[in-house]
Amino acid sequence: MPEPFQLSVAEAAGGIRQGNLSPVELARSLLARIDALDPSLKAWVTIDREEVLSEAKRREDELGQGGPKGPIHGVPVGLKDIYYTAGMLTACGSRINADFVPDYDATTVSRIKGAGGIILGKAVTTEFAMSDPSPAVNPWNAAHTPGGSSSGSSVAVAARMCAAALGSQTGGSTCRPAAYNGIVGLKPTYGRISRYGVVPVSWSLDTVGILVRTVADAAVMLQVLAGHDPQDPGCPDQPVPDYLEEMGRLNG
Repeated sequence: MPEPFQLSVAEAAGGIRQGNLSPVELARSLLARIDALDPSLKAWVTIDREEVLSEAKRREDELGQGGPKGPIHGVPVGLKDIYYTAGMLTACGSRINADFVPDYDATTVSRIKGAGGIILGKAVTTEFAMSDPSPAVNPWNAAHTPGGSSSGSSVAVAARMCAAALGSQTGGSTCRPAAYNGIVGLKPTYGRISRYGVVPVSWSLDTVGILVRTVADAAVMLQVLAGHDPQDPGCPDQPVPDYLEEMGRLNG
């Protein structure tokens, strides 16, 4: 079996469901990977190790108390540092927000937790997702840009410091860094995923972005995140299809 940090979302979640991998083992593997690589790649701005391991232990205990809570049970997910997280710094890559700690979670964060996921930490972003470049380094060639503004999220996924991370897109901030770092970036249809609790750039253009290494993982994460949210007026009440089933259909 590969090292836990090498697994995709689907592989890690499947291993946990089958009892071949523990959430604590996975979390420790990713944290060790971050310790080894992030001093040079600079993808992360906030990691609460104790909280990550505590949540992993809680997810592990839940497996013996009724089974997995959702499709990504025990899988750590990274967040671009513009997503509100209760009790965790949300600095938006800016000194202006250097001490800002929200008191509630973004809808996307709540849905990740509700599906059994673990918040691994906050990835660096360009300032307010639109300004000065972040310090993140392209893991394939340090002389090349990792792109932005979801630079930290893309670098973290490409370097296998996490299997999935959220970015955002207003004018290319998911697709561009995904391409530059050789991973999969999904910019969903406007309104498909709630933006409540995500620091805005342009209300009429902003979308939540998904950064992963496989198309199947993009489908898994979209399944977790998609759906109506009355807190976001741009998020309509429409049915959510089975994206894994739809993934194999090419009707365009």
